Amino acid sequence: MNEEIAEHADWSVPPLALRPVRVAERLTVGALLLAGLGWALRGVWEIRLAMAGEPASGPPDQGEGVHRPLNALEDSYHLVSSLGGGLALLCALLFLSWLWRVRDNAQTLSGQAPKYAGIWVLLGWIVPVVNLWFPRGIVADAYRTTAPGRKLPACVNVWWGLWLIGMLSGVGFVSSDSTDEIIARAYHEVWPLLLSDAAVVGAAVAGAFVVRAVTAVQAERIR
Repeated sequence: MNEEIAEHADWSVPPLALRPVRVAERLTVGALLLAGLGWALRGVWEIRLAMAGEPASGPPDQGEGVHRPLNALEDSYHLVSSLGGGLALLCALLFLSWLWRVRDNAQTLSGQAPKYAGIWVLLGWIVPVVNLWFPRGIVADAYRTTAPGRKLPACVNVWWGLWLIGMLSGVGFVSSDSTDEIIARAYHEVWPLLLSDAAVVGAAVAGAFVVRAVTAVQAERIR
């Protein structure tokens, strides 16, 4: 019977190959820390704006499509904000690349299909409602499948909790306010901005620990 199965088996389909993750880990950790630094600089500039106080000419956005010329501090905040946004975009691309690698490796190491389809590695971050838990679920699934029976590291829940605060606070990653509107808020209500910034920075640091933890168990399993 075994000989018949072997005779008729389709050996033309190669098994999934393990994908290297150490370089992706280092790049992603570095990008996360840089993104956190960029967001921390935003907080520093928001404190500077609050201490300087709103100019007598009023907020940058005067309403009805009228914008006054920005002063030097406001101009520099635009630059810092753009830098933080660029670092966040780079971080997102590297994190997604790393996440796809560890998800595929978990499948190869365990022989089990992932809990979440591959399309959710991307869409899970942007589709409303499911973006509240799918990304964390993909990370947790990769860890648990790679290291069955091992407890999920606490940094995963810390990272995701801080990410949700930064995303849902209305002044973090997902904000409908323009940069000029955020400047106006810094003049009058800086504390909500700073709390959101702190959550984003914390999520970036905790995310670096998550990347290291998941990569470490995969490297251990491969050895």
